[in-house]
Amino acid sequence: MALRPVLVNVKALDDSAVGRFWAEALGWSVSSSEPGATAAKPAGFDWLDPVGVCVDVIAVPEPKTATKNRVHIDLATASAAHRAELVARLRDLGATPAHVGQGDVAWTVLADVEGNEFCVLEPRDIYRDTGPIARVVVDCADPRAMARFWGEAVDWTLCEVTDDHAVLRSAKGVGPYLEFLRTPGVKTVPDRVHLDLVPCPGDDKAAEVARLRALGATDLDVGQGDVPWTCLADPEGHEFCVLARS
Repeated sequence: MALRPVLVNVKALDDSAVGRFWAEALGWSVSSSEPGATAAKPAGFDWLDPVGVCVDVIAVPEPKTATKNRVHIDLATASAAHRAELVARLRDLGATPAHVGQGDVAWTVLADVEGNEFCVLEPRDIYRDTGPIARVVVDCADPRAMARFWGEAVDWTLCEVTDDHAVLRSAKGVGPYLEFLRTPGVKTVPDRVHLDLVPCPGDDKAAEVARLRALGATDLDVGQGDVPWTCLADPEGHEFCVLARS
């Protein structure tokens, strides 16, 4: 029994604009199956059997606050020239420089067209085969505790865990990494960006949700009403959803 990360879910005032931005940024296709939802997906992506993640942008009435998101995407680059070209292209698409206390670092911190922070990394060998998304980063107080919960929650492999960070990746060795990074401060506002999970083929969603509660997840009411997915929070309060396979 396990779950797989399938979507990086981004809330937006204008799902179409933010969805188009991320599709262009990642070199993926954009689609919309219903009003208020726009997806950016790589070619051939199968959400019922994902080996990586896609980006799903959902319309909400509330704008992003000035508080830095505690979940963000880092983009991979293959060379210094590629990084410079990508940053320039993202700026042309509407990205803006973001200042989150990063100081003098080797990577570039930007914000998308609605202010969601993300990073363009300098070339790193570890991310040479991830595709455009190198990693999804979650700020947290205790990476070891996050590793215990998420290592049991999903079928990804725990690659590394220290007091400062914990890293997971698909057991198939493809797609982005998921990193829990020790970060000062505490969560004060709902996450603007979160992960959605899908049960593995043959696994029962209700049983998976019960298993997550036993691991320390808590039920979450965000006004979702009667929907086929289940909203939960991890032990540090990061929201996530478990999707139904049908």
